[in-house]
Amino acid sequence: MSVNASSRRNLLRASGLAGLVVAGSAVATGAAQAAPSPASTVSTVDTVDELRALNTTPLDDGAQVLVAGYHAPGDGGAMAVRWDKKSDTAHNGGTVIAPADGRPGRWVQLHNGTVDFRTFGHFDTEEPADAALDAMIADTSVHRIEAHTDLHFTERHLWNRSHIELDFGGHRMVTDGIEKNTHDNPFGAVLSFRGTVTDTTVKHALSGKVIELTDTFPVPDATAFEVGQWWSVQVDPVAGGGGDERELQKLVEITEIVDGGHIRIGYLNGWELAEGRRLTWTRIEPVLNTHIRNLVFEGAGPDEYTGSHPVSFEYAVGCDVSGIHATGSFWPVVMRRWCTRFRTEECSLKNPPTVDYGGAGYLTQQIYCLYGRVADCTTSNVRHLNDLTASAYCTVVNCHGDGDDAGGNPFTTHGQYEHDLLFDGNSGLMDIANSGAQWGISAKRITVRRHVCSWFTANTKITDLTLEDITVIARPTFDQAGTLTVNADGAQVRGCTARTFAVAQRSARSSRPTVISDCSFELPAGAVLVQTPVTAQVHFVRCTFKGVDGAILRGAGPVHFTDCTVIGAENAAPLSIGSADLRIDGGTYDNTGVELSAVRDQRITVTGGTRLTGSNKAKALLGRAAGNATLTWDISSLTSVTTDSGTAHIRIADGTNHYAATGSRFTGGTLHLAPGALESLLHTSCVEQGTKRTAMPEDSNSVRTEGNLTL
Repeated sequence: MSVNASSRRNLLRASGLAGLVVAGSAVATGAAQAAPSPASTVSTVDTVDELRALNTTPLDDGAQVLVAGYHAPGDGGAMAVRWDKKSDTAHNGGTVIAPADGRPGRWVQLHNGTVDFRTFGHFDTEEPADAALDAMIADTSVHRIEAHTDLHFTERHLWNRSHIELDFGGHRMVTDGIEKNTHDNPFGAVLSFRGTVTDTTVKHALSGKVIELTDTFPVPDATAFEVGQWWSVQVDPVAGGGGDERELQKLVEITEIVDGGHIRIGYLNGWELAEGRRLTWTRIEPVLNTHIRNLVFEGAGPDEYTGSHPVSFEYAVGCDVSGIHATGSFWPVVMRRWCTRFRTEECSLKNPPTVDYGGAGYLTQQIYCLYGRVADCTTSNVRHLNDLTASAYCTVVNCHGDGDDAGGNPFTTHGQYEHDLLFDGNSGLMDIANSGAQWGISAKRITVRRHVCSWFTANTKITDLTLEDITVIARPTFDQAGTLTVNADGAQVRGCTARTFAVAQRSARSSRPTVISDCSFELPAGAVLVQTPVTAQVHFVRCTFKGVDGAILRGAGPVHFTDCTVIGAENAAPLSIGSADLRIDGGTYDNTGVELSAVRDQRITVTGGTRLTGSNKAKALLGRAAGNATLTWDISSLTSVTTDSGTAHIRIADGTNHYAATGSRFTGGTLHLAPGALESLLHTSCVEQGTKRTAMPEDSNSVRTEGNLTL
């Protein structure tokens, strides 16, 4: 059984164990340390069965043996072990190996913190590897677990282990026959890590207002907290709101004791909290720096009980996931709740069992999470690629979802007061803050850049939304309208393209204007561009609207067009505008025109070299609908050209109107300003070339028409 130094060195090289067993040296594992042994005590055996069959009676404590393979030499299960004659630790077949005859003592695997499933005898999916995994996780001297073959798991594991990495080397994990899950439990993953929730809590009403973007919070007694501790903090539900509508739910670190009644946390609060709102603080011992990587996962059954999914983290800090590629995962592939500082990268999901069951069929979901990054991920035929719920300061980069026709939108937030999120360079349907009133349908400061999709909806209580370079292309298998919708609460939309664009309004929290600039839209006939509830000002700047036919701007809020290009379809109806204050400053309007709806008193201001050309179905480039509303017309520096003799540049025939046009040029067509519809009129310094006045009041104290050039 003993070997000479030369042959032993060759064996060490072949087995990769040279760093673990060196003649005349001690090797540590965990708290135990082998006693120094002479070179002659390092022996070899071919397999673990031979190791277990050794006569251990003559062995010194700490004797070392090289095992050439688990079942056969060179099969990958090679390891170095040492004899611990006093140990009675339970045999696990890998890190702790008992003699087969039941004699006292144990063989303890020598390792540098990295352990391989093959050293437990697992080389394929024939036998479940659950016990081996539990043994490695439980061993605090192990900091890295490696798989070099496909493996089979049938248990749903739950650990609170920190500072360990599981690397499956790109091999398969199959889960056929996995134990039954409990009802509605997305944390029943094969690999679940959960921090410890202590019974230390602090509950109190806020003694004063907590402002937005503060990291300092009032507490009854700051001595209850210590710097470096982690606490979950949540506020009571919003009065009169949904049952789960809370502005604050996060896992935070105590960074400073400011004074006896204030603490500082590692988080800038995203929403103001009023005096009197109740907070609950609970001390947490989180899982720290545990990572899972490089796994091909194959799900099991079709429902919440028999289905399987690979990973979940709860109350965890700094725990990353990368390189997981899943098929058939029932719950999210990577499920997180109460997590802070993490990365999910280079993962994918295709064809989950369902996309209809709430919460199922996701690649990743984050609930009450902070400082996360999801990057370089893909999905096919799933419900969501990424769901951020009540989360903040997270980014989603270079992720792409396809096959989303019948499933869900790859990119979503729940609407539970998410804030400060960035989506950059992604593709796939997007729907923000739209999971229902139960959670508040609210979000703030979400930025989306360089995104491509066929449907994008952000029309709930989304404040200060920023969209840059969004391309929405109509797809016949999903949304043939190619819809992009935003909430008029500080939305900034720049350089975007869509077929159907709409502005809604569900909230009014922002101090910044809603501006749509340098965008291009091709509206379907009769599209509602500004919806009825909109009271905020909406400003279109240098936008192009193509194929317009009867587009409607219903909202009463101010609407401002600056240097826009609006091109009507053939025989198109004019824009129907209900805004109480419409400003058109420059730009070109071809074969379209404007009709004020007269559903309320309105003012229209046209200036800045605006150019109207062509004709439309109403035969009026500027006109009004019938009704008794009072309209005020303020027109200057307008150029209006039509070759249709029956088309009016301006037609006012109904209601009460105050009209002023100066410094404008009208070519062709007609001017129809009915005397009975005008309480005041100023029409001066204008050029009318080949234009017929089909109606015009006589000069009086309230009417002035002199000083024009008629050609």
